[in-house]
Amino acid sequence: MEPLLVFPDPPPPELAMVLDRAGYAWKPVSVAEQARDAEPDDGWAGAIVCADARPDDAFSLCRAVRKKELPLEPLLVVVDPARLGALELREDLFDDFVLAPIRADELEARLKHLFWRTGRGLRPELVEHGPLLLNLETYQASISGRPLDLTFMEYELLRFLATHPGKVFTREVLLSRVWGYEYYGGARTVDVHIRRLRAKLGEEHAHLISTVRSVGYRFGQARWPG
Repeated sequence: MEPLLVFPDPPPPELAMVLDRAGYAWKPVSVAEQARDAEPDDGWAGAIVCADARPDDAFSLCRAVRKKELPLEPLLVVVDPARLGALELREDLFDDFVLAPIRADELEARLKHLFWRTGRGLRPELVEHGPLLLNLETYQASISGRPLDLTFMEYELLRFLATHPGKVFTREVLLSRVWGYEYYGGARTVDVHIRRLRAKLGEEHAHLISTVRSVGYRFGQARWPG
């Protein structure tokens, strides 16, 4: 997925939080020239332009990206409720708008709708299980909105388990499926990584990975009640 263009740089903290939590790739710019110079080869996936603090600069950026042979879309602007008049006669410069201060649930819903309507900038491939969110494109993980600082193998183990919820895996199977058939480490390697994952998930969510005595480990609830 190509990144979203975001204005200004740095963006409002609440905007960055929503984008990170939802798994969108994004890149901030402070002027229109940066948007042109930093544009990916396949173009921007879309844009979010905050016009509440610097409306003139914001709409100048909108105008610049709309002038292209293939204009950038979808484009969403954030406006101050007291300056709604700034939208008049500028409808061609944006596809939708939200009011400042940003409400996380509204912004995410508007983005989903715009991406569905235009068919561009779809969300990256995500794995969601309750409070756990894994971004399979950026190798990022979060629990209840809190980023998880995982090593590569911790992420790979968590990804494998989370994509097979309810299924029990022996340590030997996990070694071969996650570490690879050529890995010669012992079963203790799995135990160590499980312990670290549980610690990073936190006491409240450590139960997501359960131990099945004399067998191995399972992510989530068993498939059958028992």
